[in-house]
Amino acid sequence: MRAAIRFAAGRLAAAVFVVWGAATCAFLVLQLVPGDPVHAIVGSHALVDSAQREEIRHAYGLDEPLAVQYAAYLGKLATGDLGTSHQLQQPVAEVLSAQLGPTVELALYATLVAIVLAVVVTVLTSGRSRWPRRLAGLVELVVVSTPSFWFGIMLLTVFSFRLGWFPVSDSSDARSLVLPVITLALPVAAVLTQVMREGLLDALEQPFSLTARARGLSESAVRARHALRHSALPALTLAGWFTGTLLGGAVVVENVFARSGIGRVALEAVGGRDLPVVQGVVTLSAVAFVLVGAVVELLYVVVDPRLRKGTGVAAA
Repeated sequence: MRAAIRFAAGRLAAAVFVVWGAATCAFLVLQLVPGDPVHAIVGSHALVDSAQREEIRHAYGLDEPLAVQYAAYLGKLATGDLGTSHQLQQPVAEVLSAQLGPTVELALYATLVAIVLAVVVTVLTSGRSRWPRRLAGLVELVVVSTPSFWFGIMLLTVFSFRLGWFPVSDSSDARSLVLPVITLALPVAAVLTQVMREGLLDALEQPFSLTARARGLSESAVRARHALRHSALPALTLAGWFTGTLLGGAVVVENVFARSGIGRVALEAVGGRDLPVVQGVVTLSAVAFVLVGAVVELLYVVVDPRLRKGTGVAAA
């Protein structure tokens, strides 16, 4: 029990440190962005004299020293207050929560498609013949090397504008989700397939695979029942990259396909220098990263029960 408590406390402290670090970096970097935040508050074309600008700065605390602004920002963040959007004049939490659903939906479907596709391709190309692996490796290299925005535009051109199979932009039609999901899922699936294939080929040479063959299991059964689980461990180490790819890809995909979501809000906030929204997006991304990391650690224990001693789960 004590080991489990120490493990949980350590992970909680690490999670707090990650969120604090991300929020601090966002705050400091955004202070270096050129431009006057007052323009984002009143609009660049508003007729405001210098006295009114100073009043606005005072009202928003922009005339305080940087250390005071930082302390006030952390104080609000500790209570869950992300501030107020300069452009929309709404609480940042409300702005993000209103757009969170479409992004989560896109990310979940893309994750599901990427995992299923990676597992299927890994199993099909991990046989003794080399040419399927070479062909799959070439396709994966092309997919990973292709920018997401270009890939999305090509899908729109072919399947929406020419063939008319899918809607051009976001709509109530469920088909409008297909092309964005494919655009976001394929690069992830390509990398996962490469990692899982190497892990699977290595697992097939291990003693437990030889024992399974000696018991009379077919080659496909050995791959599916034994080797595939071990090949999942290296893929799980990509969780941080996976999370960053989904969040970064969402910005591109949501704008290419004119979808609502966190990515589109983030891009508009950066363009309009809406600092509270940008900081809120960064903080939300850090929280998502921490949550994904926690889920992955639990999956490690499920995939490989030998790790329970290291986490203290067995002792609990």
